[in-house]
Amino acid sequence: MKKSKSNLDFKLMSLVYRFRDIFIPRIRILKEVEIKQGYYVLDYGCGPYSYIIPLVKMIGEEGKVFALDIHPLAIQRAQQFVSKKQLKNVETIYSNCKTGLPDNSVDVVLLYDKFHDLDNPSEVLKELHRVLKPNGILSFSDHHMKENEIISKITNEGLFRILRKGKRPY
Repeated sequence: MKKSKSNLDFKLMSLVYRFRDIFIPRIRILKEVEIKQGYYVLDYGCGPYSYIIPLVKMIGEEGKVFALDIHPLAIQRAQQFVSKKQLKNVETIYSNCKTGLPDNSVDVVLLYDKFHDLDNPSEVLKELHRVLKPNGILSFSDHHMKENEIISKITNEGLFRILRKGKRPY
């Protein structure tokens, strides 16, 4: 990812996302991905942790959520939230690309509204491909990009193919 935003930018973004989440609850998007109990999910660029609660409900106690972000405040707030809610199956990762996760260890990767902001998208896609299980799902959306641009950039290196387009994510 690019250099992290300032703390003020992050706080403003978090406020905007809270309003967004009222009108378009994150569970609506996640239902399109068909996440199941026991899944391991990587939220790449978790930001203000909007997806954590719905993910935890979907994956159950056997699943795990990895919340990754480059912004220290995002990770700090996610850790505080996870601790406060005593969520034992959520782990935060502070990184700009590498996840530190084993090969073929993740069922689903969420890459929402971050791709346009990546310094090295090719390296990120390689990393996501590495950690995804062979039949894993990369759920992708970026409202900053046009549909043909999204499809081209995701499929360009032959690591991923578009299986379907949901209402919001690919």
